[in-house]
Amino acid sequence: MMHAAKTLLLAIDVQNDFCPAYTLVSGEKTADGALAVQNGDEVIAPLNALAAAFVAAGGRVAATQDWHPAEHVSFASSHNGKKPGDIIDFAAVKGQVLWMDHCVQGKWGAAFHDKLDLKPVSLIVRKGFRKELDSYSAFFENDRETPTGLAPWIRGLGIDTIVLGGLATDYCVFYSALDAKRLGFNTIVASDAVRGVGYPAGSVEKAIEEMQAAEIGFATSAELIKELR
Repeated sequence: MMHAAKTLLLAIDVQNDFCPAYTLVSGEKTADGALAVQNGDEVIAPLNALAAAFVAAGGRVAATQDWHPAEHVSFASSHNGKKPGDIIDFAAVKGQVLWMDHCVQGKWGAAFHDKLDLKPVSLIVRKGFRKELDSYSAFFENDRETPTGLAPWIRGLGIDTIVLGGLATDYCVFYSALDAKRLGFNTIVASDAVRGVGYPAGSVEKAIEEMQAAEIGFATSAELIKELR
């Protein structure tokens, strides 16, 4: 059984730019997000169910939000002659993938999907807000040294278990889960509350294999809710 008071649900980057087109409450249809993950919006229902169950049982919920300035280092448009999908090295970061402009601060694409229930969320961690440094993990920037401040907050609450869901399996969920495990937390991925980019080919399968090899657990949202006490 999971002791809810010692467990955190961490919802990773459920933002418009990572989700496919959807219909707003007004009835207007949005465009696909700049980096829409196929079926990315399917993570929302299980995350909402988990969040409600966690709070009802005395647990905590946090969320991360990509929050990039214009001309961010991860944007292909910031580098002459580069295109999305290219990989470049910097002094602090080796193997940075370049992406379409996405999750620009204050823009629609950076906002949380409006069907994601934020009422249970105690903390929002904005990451990637430094122009010269990207951030996949909820815990560290991509230099693997600069902390986001999330870990001390979690430890201060006496939490020992982290359940993760969101976008995307092979990037921000992957790095966040590995860091959570490395920091000593019991780490579980909600298997029906994640979707992957799949770039390069096979990246989702590789990420899952690496997480399993690191002894990160996988369980469905229904299984996790049943385990809460």
